[in-house]
Amino acid sequence: MPGPESAGPADAADWLTLPDVAERLDVSISKVHQMIRDRELIAVRRDGVRRMPADLVANDTVLKHLPGVLNLLADAGYDDEAALRWLYEPDDTLPGAAPAKALAGDQAREVKRRAQALGF
Repeated sequence: MPGPESAGPADAADWLTLPDVAERLDVSISKVHQMIRDRELIAVRRDGVRRMPADLVANDTVLKHLPGVLNLLADAGYDDEAALRWLYEPDDTLPGAAPAKALAGDQAREVKRRAQALGF
């Protein structure tokens, strides 16, 4: 289970292993690895296993704006851990109180704008 210093969902049940992601998306595990390399998905090690927050894969698809935000964060110098922290940093100015939660709703473009501004 992630410790208090780790980013993302607090509950271990909110994390998916890469095989779980592959099953949810109905793709091969190698496709999941490719999606991570292409910054369509993000995964970090927790307890020695690469995992990703379950809420980034909603309705059996990757959140629509996630790849764009991940690329913007990478361009701003964020590694995967820092990007995940940014996505789950509480922000009272966004519905859902964190960029990752806002990505699933009407505020996705605002999250992209904020991620883009980090590069300046």
